Amino acid sequence: MKLVMTQSNLTLMGGAERIVLKIAQHYDAPIYTAEFNKETTFPEFKDMNINVISKNKFSKLLPYGRASQGLDYGLSFYGFKMMEDYDVINAHIAPSHWIRNKNPGVLWYCHTPLREVWDMYKYRMSLRKIHHRPIYMAGARAIRVMDRSVVKKIEVILTNSANTRSRVVKYFGREDAEVLNGGVEYERYRDNGDDRYFFYPSRFSPNKRQLYVIDAFKMFKRKKKGYKLILGGAVSNDKYYREYYEKTIEEAKKVGDIQIVANPTDKKQLDLISRATAIMYAPVNEDYGLIPVESMASRKPIISVNEGGPKDTIDNGKTGFLVNNESEMADRMLYVAEHPAISKQMGRRGIATVKKKYTWDRFFEVFDKKLAKTVKIRDEYES
Repeated sequence: MKLVMTQSNLTLMGGAERIVLKIAQHYDAPIYTAEFNKETTFPEFKDMNINVISKNKFSKLLPYGRASQGLDYGLSFYGFKMMEDYDVINAHIAPSHWIRNKNPGVLWYCHTPLREVWDMYKYRMSLRKIHHRPIYMAGARAIRVMDRSVVKKIEVILTNSANTRSRVVKYFGREDAEVLNGGVEYERYRDNGDDRYFFYPSRFSPNKRQLYVIDAFKMFKRKKKGYKLILGGAVSNDKYYREYYEKTIEEAKKVGDIQIVANPTDKKQLDLISRATAIMYAPVNEDYGLIPVESMASRKPIISVNEGGPKDTIDNGKTGFLVNNESEMADRMLYVAEHPAISKQMGRRGIATVKKKYTWDRFFEVFDKKLAKTVKIRDEYES
């Protein structure tokens, strides 16, 4: 089977990019993307067949940022006609699924619908200046119309979590979407002891709420000394994210005992996970979140906010903790620090869960069947 992949961009080292990489390697699939930075994403992409779709001319009139990115990505995929021979196009992060506008036979592995115009629309609107809001409103309405028209035609939809599936059903009415959690190569992960620090690995973004974890650590410090908090993740050049990163640095300095690791390599992140007391996780209603699974693969307790994808993967009280506010997070940090034997037990349960539910063998067993289904629907469509 000839598989071709689409991904909005390859500029970071995140959970979605890791899944794209693994699928591309498995099927020896070329990837079509709107933006590629080989220096800031996983180095393995350098040796792969990456095709960068030309940027749309209109976006060059805007400064680099979310607006110009969205215009580039959306129009690039919406108007692109695949000339390469293929059986299935496997689309990933939105709006790469807009490839379906001119190309049949798409299996969309949905990491999340476009959050800017769907579930986070009101929040994003509140952040904009009043005179910018009418433009944003009009743009969002147009994107929703285009998005619905494309998703209606997509042959097969898989989602990375039940949380993401609920959004696909809510916004597009696609009850046929099915959940397939991403896998991890659990053999790569190690437990190299406890160096008395908590680690939150995630790109620096208001959505990831590093400040939430800093507040929890501040409360924890009042009760327990001798521990650090390490925040590690990608830093974007986009002004919006850069300003948040700088604010995080300021808050970290005020609290103290906080180390920030910008743009860690994959090897560095694995090492930091392996030596942590516990892994922290605090994104806003995360779609899936690979970090909790990676934490369990490293035999580390995971302390996460009680919302979104982590509710699917974390067995509360068994492999980690789900918390409802910063105070609860601080209490759980204290608990794992003072109960190392229980933390070890959580780690053992975690790796057992990963081997049972989150292996790549299991993923590809299901994925192969959905590829075959996509081909069948495409054949019926074209006959």
